[in-house]
Amino acid sequence: MTRAIGPFSPAAALAAIAAAMLAAAFAFEHLGGLRPCVLCWWQRYAWMAALVCALSAVATRGRVASALLLAAALATLGGAGIAGYHVGVEQDWWRGTDACGSALGAAQTAEERLRQLLAAPVVRCNEVAWSFAGLSMAAWNGVVAAAAGGLAMTGLRRQFTRIAP
Repeated sequence: MTRAIGPFSPAAALAAIAAAMLAAAFAFEHLGGLRPCVLCWWQRYAWMAALVCALSAVATRGRVASALLLAAALATLGGAGIAGYHVGVEQDWWRGTDACGSALGAAQTAEERLRQLLAAPVVRCNEVAWSFAGLSMAAWNGVVAAAAGGLAMTGLRRQFTRIAP
């Protein structure tokens, strides 16, 4: 049987990191005026999934807690992958998705499309809106996500090492 994941655990640490990353992202948006592109939102979704899974892991015990921590780790590592893709788009290593730079809805006529184009703020995935120490926000997000996912995977490895025969 696996040990319960307690309040000072990889799951709790991952939940705290995810909450802090989401708070920072929303602060940059709402206080700093940096509107997120579609890839920024995908990275946020990964953090949201990790937060829900990690908090659920803290609240449960045994194998269920381990499975939830694994899900949180995979969501975080997936977010690191999305961040890496985003960095590649920023650096023009490859093209972004069709949604990058487009905030248009389903217009029926050319006139409606023109009104949408003129009214919609365009946030492009290939433009670095903020950087620190030579790394973009997407790059920093990738670094933190990879480290947090690694922390969770290390915690899982330790759990399974303790219960192995």
